[in-house]
Amino acid sequence: MNNELYLKTAFCCMACDGDIADEEVQLIKDYITKSSLFENLEVEKLINEYINSINTIGISFLNAYLKELQNEELTKEEEIQILKIAIAMIEADNEILYSEIKFFKRILACFDISDEVIEKEFPDKEDFFLPDIAQQEYEFILESSFANISLNLDVQELKIDEKDLKAEEKKEE
Repeated sequence: MNNELYLKTAFCCMACDGDIADEEVQLIKDYITKSSLFENLEVEKLINEYINSINTIGISFLNAYLKELQNEELTKEEEIQILKIAIAMIEADNEILYSEIKFFKRILACFDISDEVIEKEFPDKEDFFLPDIAQQEYEFILESSFANISLNLDVQELKIDEKDLKAEEKKEE
């Protein structure tokens, strides 16, 4: 497996609630500067490709990611790492929505991880692993549209591509 699947996991968990929060972008920056998780990846370029795709095909992007997870032969360690990234991204903005938990459970369903391993690796995250009462399919917020992201590590503020914003404003008119 290459590290792009980790990045795609982070992105899908950022976008699954229909909003990319500044705190989520900061977490990506932290991964870049403080870990080797996204080593040798052109993170900003890839994220903006994901943004263009999700803006074009919506939920199909998230579903394609889930199929990719199902088809990828991952070690247990890689599966655990994906779950850790997903949880960190979902918690990054300090607002955990049902849509995020539901998407997380769709990720979890792609893996064959025992309850014992889950309890050991995620002892304080039981809400993420509780069974759902309703078993409906995950619904992505279809009206969502995202602007490109700049990960200029020298600047602390998120920079949004003005061209993308103007294009979005014209679409809305």
